[in-house]
Amino acid sequence: MTVTVVGIGGSLRPNSQSERALRIALSGAADAGAKVIEVVGPDLVLPFYDPAVADRPDNARRLVEALRQADGVVLVSPGYHGTVSGLVKNALDYVEDLREDPRVYLDGRAVGCVAAARGWQASVTTLTALRSIVHALRGWPTPLGSAINSREVEFDLEGGCSDPTVADTLRTIGRQVAEFAVSQAG
Repeated sequence: MTVTVVGIGGSLRPNSQSERALRIALSGAADAGAKVIEVVGPDLVLPFYDPAVADRPDNARRLVEALRQADGVVLVSPGYHGTVSGLVKNALDYVEDLREDPRVYLDGRAVGCVAAARGWQASVTTLTALRSIVHALRGWPTPLGSAINSREVEFDLEGGCSDPTVADTLRTIGRQVAEFAVSQAG
């Protein structure tokens, strides 16, 4: 059975470090047999979430539909001032549109969480914030998460990472999401 893993993350900068980290994590999910969908950069430029607005822009509808179909999710946020970026947080606010679905919010889905910031304090507190958000959305944070200090680790455009241990951790997170999704589907 093929499961779908949706990756959400990055920043407004194309190919940002957090977007590159997301791609490595999603490669782990793909290696485990998952179909992966990326929602990054411009796809995340959404109006502030307003539950009273019924007519969503196309990219918001695509995001919500991808999450509706997702068997698992990978979240990667840059750490801005010690927490999740506004871009990623606003995208996660759109999960509210799943409130009346048979599978509410991220209920029963594994969610891999990764934070990348230029320092340990911001990356760790951002990871903690992501995991708290996932709990609030009824998702299951994977046992392994990753706080990446981007002063010490760099990702290249070819999917490489300056620290093989970090790359292995990211692939493991993606694999855990896919494996959990398979176990729930079977």
